[in-house]
Order: sequence, then C-alpha cells, then structure tokens
Amino acid sequence: MTLLQISDLAAFHGPSQALFGVELDIAEGEVVALLGRNGMGKTTTIRSVLGLCDMRGGDIRFSGQTLAGMKPHLRATLGIGLVPEGRRCFPTLTVEENLVVAARAGPWSLQTIFGLFPRLAERRRQYAGTLSGGEQQMLAIGRALMTNPRLLMLDEATEGLAPVMRQEIWRAIGQLKRQGQSLLIVDKILVELLPVADRCVVLERGRTVWSGSASKLNDELQSRYLGV
Repeated sequence: MTLLQISDLAAFHGPSQALFGVELDIAEGEVVALLGRNGMGKTTTIRSVLGLCDMRGGDIRFSGQTLAGMKPHLRATLGIGLVPEGRRCFPTLTVEENLVVAARAGPWSLQTIFGLFPRLAERRRQYAGTLSGGEQQMLAIGRALMTNPRLLMLDEATEGLAPVMRQEIWRAIGQLKRQGQSLLIVDKILVELLPVADRCVVLERGRTVWSGSASKLNDELQSRYLGV
C-alpha cells in the first residue's frame, strides 16, 4: 500500500520557485533515500509534506488523503514525524521532557525509546542543551518516534556527527527498518545510507531526475547526480 505519494509538486519560497514537478512515493514499511547535491530541493520537499512551503501545483497524498490546504499540525496528527536538520531539541528541557512534550499513544514510549537509545536513559534528567551532537540527534529521533508516526522523515540523519555516533544512529535506523517503520531519509554518506535504503529518489534543480532500487544507483549515476 502506498503511504506517501507526491505528484508533480511545485513549491515556492516566497516569489522563488524551488520545486518544479517532484515525483516521489513511499510504500508502507519502505525506506526511501532522498538524494541530491546541496540546494536541489530535498529539504523543501520534506517541508512541503509538512505544509511549511507554498505549494502551487501538483498533489501530496498521505494514505490516500490529499494534504493540499491542510494545516501542518493536522498533517502531524495523520502520522507524519520529522527529525529536522540541526536537531532543534529544546535546550532548557531535560531529555525526558523533550521526549514527552509531543507524545501520542502508541507502541513508542519512554521505555521503548530508552531501549533503542540506552544513552538517553542514562541522561534522562540532563538538559538537552548539555548533550553532545550525537546525543541530541538520538533525542531528536526519539522525540519524533514518541509521536508514533506512520512515516518518519529524517533530514540530514547524521550530518556533523563523529563516526561512532553515526554508527549508533544507523544501528537504530536499521532496527526501525526491521520493525517495518516507513522512512524517508536524507543523508550525504552513501556508503552508510544505501545499505538500509530500499529505493532512492534523486533531485536536481528541484526536479526528480532518477528513481529506482538502491542497488541500481551505480557509480556512474552517483557521479552524474551526486558528485562534486
């Protein structure tokens, strides 16, 4: 079953058009990598799903329901979760307070989040602003999971993290995949991203230019669309 379907999406930042017909779909339980060089429209696509960009063409459907004209908070209640670029944890709240602030009923709870990230359990009374970057990323993922989303979107899943912390994040993402969580992931480190992705969608200048199985994103395609 198709969970998210983006068709011919045109989106704007003020007077400037950023997306020119993006096509993307995600099935239930599928992991899709959204790829492209910097500035090609990846974050804008995610923000469009959330209702945070000016959509002027095409359609976005979630579980068959159009999102056009729907307020962002209502989209979240449908089961769309976000781990934003830059993490954006609440620095003056504790780890536990960050996790429960937007919690919704479902299988993800404090206990299951602490099982996924034991480091957060150790720091549950610590203010988020005192955590390392990797710990904050764990917290951002945990906070999003506490909304019990049907689709979890991660924008720059491991950006700026030390290798040991990246490994922890990818371990958790692999566990989410095995549990059947639908995921849309943006990340630059393909050697770590592609093994967990089922399919890839590549954007260039605000357009979908390639999509297919992660195993088919060969060196030539990577060089053409993702190389410096």
